[in-house]
Order: sequence, then C-alpha cells, then structure tokens
Amino acid sequence: MQVKYQQLSATLQRGLENVYLISGDETLLVSEACDSILQQARTQGFTERSLHHVESGFKWHDLTNDAASMSLFSERKVIDLRIPPGKFDKEASQILRDWCAEPDANPDTLLLIRTERLQPRQRSSAWFKAIEASGVVLLIWPLGPRELPGWLDERLRSRGLELERDALMALSERVEGNLLAAAQEVEKLALQNLPQPINEETLLQCLEDTARFNSFDLIDAAMAGQGVRVTKIMASLREDRGSLFAILGALTSQLRRLGQTRGLPPARARTMEAFAQRGPSAKALLAECAILDEQGKGQRLGNAWLGLEQLLLSMAGHPGQRPPSFYQRKLKGR
Repeated sequence: MQVKYQQLSATLQRGLENVYLISGDETLLVSEACDSILQQARTQGFTERSLHHVESGFKWHDLTNDAASMSLFSERKVIDLRIPPGKFDKEASQILRDWCAEPDANPDTLLLIRTERLQPRQRSSAWFKAIEASGVVLLIWPLGPRELPGWLDERLRSRGLELERDALMALSERVEGNLLAAAQEVEKLALQNLPQPINEETLLQCLEDTARFNSFDLIDAAMAGQGVRVTKIMASLREDRGSLFAILGALTSQLRRLGQTRGLPPARARTMEAFAQRGPSAKALLAECAILDEQGKGQRLGNAWLGLEQLLLSMAGHPGQRPPSFYQRKLKGR
C-alpha cells in the first residue's frame, strides 16, 4: 500500500510489514522516515541491521544470502538497502518480486529500501507494484512554499517552541528549499531559551538566510502567479552563478509537458494544470524561450537574464511586464 509521510507513524503502530520502499529527493525526510521504521523495528526485536549499497560490483544474490543467514546474537534483522534509481534493472526486479511473492520465506527479516525519486515508468513497473501490494511504499515529494510553514510549525512545537505568525513566515522564507538547514535552525532556536512565542524581530537576530532554490522552484513560482517570489529566486540563482541555459532547458521541458502532468509531484501538477487553463499557449512561450536562447548565445540583441525575468514575470501575470518578443519588436522599430 502507498502511504503519505504524515501517515507513516500511524501505519507503523498497526504493525510492521515485510518490505518498505522510501523514495524521494528530500534527504532529511527520507532519512527520518527510515529512522522511524528502524526504531519501530527495534521495539519488535529486529536488533540487527545489515547495510547494502547497490553500486558497481554489487551482486543481488548477496541480498538473499544475507536474509538466509542469521546472527548468533539476533533472531530478527533489518536489511537496509540503499539503491540509486538507475539500478533497478532486470535482476533487481526479479529479486524484489520474488521477495514480495514469498513473504513467509524470510519472516524474521525486514527489507528497507531507500532511493531517490522514482520516475513514472518505474512507478508503473512490476517490481514497484509487487512492493506496493505486499508492503509499504512512501513517496516523499518536495515541500512547496505553502506546505513549509506547517511542517516548520510542527517541528518547532515538537521542540517546545512557538513562533508568532510573522516570525514563522520569515523563517520559512529563509530556509525554503533547504530542509536540512531548516532542521538545524530549529535546533539552534531550541538551545537559546528564547521567550515564547518568539516574535519576528527576535528571530531575525538569530537567523542566517539559508534558502536554496533550483530552476523548477523558479518555474513553479511563475506558473503559480508569484511575481515577487520569481524576482527573489532569480536573484538567488544569479548570485549562486546558476546557468541560464539550465533554467531555459527546465522551462522548455515543463512547457512541453503542459496538459501532461502524470508522474509529477502533486503540488507541481496542480500548479501546471491551473496555469495551462489561464496562461498563454505553450507554443507561444516556447517561441519566447527561443529568443532567450539566441540572446544567451549572442545571436540577438538584448540581455538574456533580463529577458528571462521579463518572461517569467509575464507568465506570473505581474503588472506591467511584457515578454521578450515585445522588446525585440521595439528594437526593430527603431
């Protein structure tokens, strides 16, 4: 069965399954989900843990051999399997399907699989469906700007901290896209014995700006109509010496997917679907991207970074913004 991150604790309380698959790009959330499973397993007598990294030279039959061999000091154990998404090959598929088909073959062994985000074709594969049918699958999606304050508030409260609303939003802005930094900031606040609830002024005296963004955060902001956020992320990417062509590549790939959002993170899929209904056509926007590509290569007049920001702000519906083609026509009319 598939469960959400927030449901994992309740699922574990109902009993352990034979196999767990945890997948996602949020390293902190994946690690903490796996830690929850391992902790619950220890309470059930799984006192031994065997770690396997699937890399060059790895042999899948070692996994079954490990499951068959028990330690003199433990009757139950966890096999902790770390596997890159690209390593789910034919041999892996067969081993995982066999494991799920015969859950009673290894009753005293729990298989914990952790990997990065799986692609849609992998999530429709036979091995994935076998794990989904006999065990637990947890797909962890990136936290968007709407989900982050709630996650932070819950984490703060677990450490006995309370922030005023303005302070919570300020913290969210400074750690967005960097959950490891967010967790560290919460721990630092917990050590400072600050008066509760913590207000924004007190918070800002304790914080560094640790926000981290990528091209897809920028595109999501444009499609969601968040003009101010577009400007903020653009400034951050340029400061971090981001690649113009990497952003353009991500933008064109997302534009070509308008209307075909299957397999995307749920929040991104909703954003793209809403944008497709209200925004310019993908064909028109791709033509604008072609202009920016030529500007970036020095084949057209104009600043490609400025043009990119103009395009994204126009996609966001920011007042007074025009796409690059508008200014190109102005240049030709001189």
